[in-house]
Amino acid sequence: MSKKETMIVTLALLLSNAMAGLDGTIINTALPAIVSDLHAIQYMGWIVSVFLLGMAVSTPLWSKLGERIGNRRTYQLATLLFAVGSIFQASSSNIVFFLIARAAMGIGAGGMNTIPFIIYADLYPDSKKRAKIVGYATASFSVASILGPLLGGWIIEVLSWHWVFNINIPIAMISILVIQFFFKEPGRIPSDEKMDYVGAGVLIAGLITLLTGIQMVETGSLSLISTLISGGLLLLVVFYKVEEKAADPIIPNRLFKNGSLVVDFILFALLWGAFIAFNIYVPMWVQGLLGLSALLGGMTQIPGAITNFAGSMTGPSISPQLGKYRVLALGNLAFIISFGGMVLAGVSTPMWLLLLAGAFEGFGLGVCFNILQISVQEDAEKRDVPIATSFAYLIRILSQTFMSSIYGVILTHALMKGVAESNGKITMDMLNQLSDSKSAGDLPQRLIPLMQEIMYRGLHGIMITALLLLMIALIFNVGIQLVIKRKAV
Repeated sequence: MSKKETMIVTLALLLSNAMAGLDGTIINTALPAIVSDLHAIQYMGWIVSVFLLGMAVSTPLWSKLGERIGNRRTYQLATLLFAVGSIFQASSSNIVFFLIARAAMGIGAGGMNTIPFIIYADLYPDSKKRAKIVGYATASFSVASILGPLLGGWIIEVLSWHWVFNINIPIAMISILVIQFFFKEPGRIPSDEKMDYVGAGVLIAGLITLLTGIQMVETGSLSLISTLISGGLLLLVVFYKVEEKAADPIIPNRLFKNGSLVVDFILFALLWGAFIAFNIYVPMWVQGLLGLSALLGGMTQIPGAITNFAGSMTGPSISPQLGKYRVLALGNLAFIISFGGMVLAGVSTPMWLLLLAGAFEGFGLGVCFNILQISVQEDAEKRDVPIATSFAYLIRILSQTFMSSIYGVILTHALMKGVAESNGKITMDMLNQLSDSKSAGDLPQRLIPLMQEIMYRGLHGIMITALLLLMIALIFNVGIQLVIKRKAV
């Protein structure tokens, strides 16, 4: 491929990050309106988790499909499915249909968001150039994240939340067409090994069972939850055994024997499980506690989108001098400052504090993502770069899914406890209305302070949980550095 063709293809792939940025910030901005309109505040965790579940189930399979039919066709199929899911979400009139459409969209996102990073490894063999491209990918995500809250908030105020999903469709079509005409895929020797259908089936069944059990923590019985989680873990153990004998395994067990890779995966899991709390629940904080509009709720994501790009550029530039683990500790500290501020915030905390917390959260995210993404590809064997890249993405999805379930439980428990203690004055439907500033005006004004206090307890508990997770990540990072230093001596 010529430099011009490489640039065009890179720009087309960057549109994937733009779509991810748009969807992430728009859905977070639209969540209060969605749960209010569909009467689904108790399913708020599901709205996030079902998307992540679709990604988790499909992510390792997309990379394996890329090895079979080529990364170009795989990317196009995934992006098309993402667009179709957007269309059906936009036309949803009840929570069940919405969740099914969002799951389909998540399956497409599993390939749309991972295949580009596998292609980058082919287009840019030099890790320094690739680090810059990953930085540009972060920039495209950040720009879309800046536009997303503003555009999403405006659409919700003027039209309705249904319209926010249609934005993805033209972007997806442009990316698919550009890849079709300009991407010349490097030749690969087709695998003669039989596709690992047994492993794929066991992996899908295990992930669905496990994550469904985790999500049922909010609403299911203890026996059902225990059965699902135990069954899911057992199936994943079976999957590990199946992969030992598979000729062409979906996830080769040798990945888990690579110590550096395992450390990368653990840090991804801890950091990504924490940061998702900010993106999901701060817009609700703004609308439900401060009584501000969806547009202003979305604006809390803008400082982080700006500093995200700054962090992604800063990390690789200082990593050669400080080392990757010290740079990751710097990003981790930025996360801790952000969530520490949220823990100290009260019901009537000023908007500027939320914006400042968002700036630190975005910087930490930019630093950690760029460093860890490149680290995974450098720590993996050359033959394992595609699957290591997709598995790192799977780890992030699993962590976000698990923690979004935990956060959902914390919020639901606080809301239900508050309703019970109100002696019939407050209902769950009233708290649904409070979460959306447009409908909150219809509530009895004398009860709003009490409802805000109930919602605050749940949101505050979520921020404390995320902060504890970040502290664990920092301690683990420092421990790894001490081990490395001891070995060097």
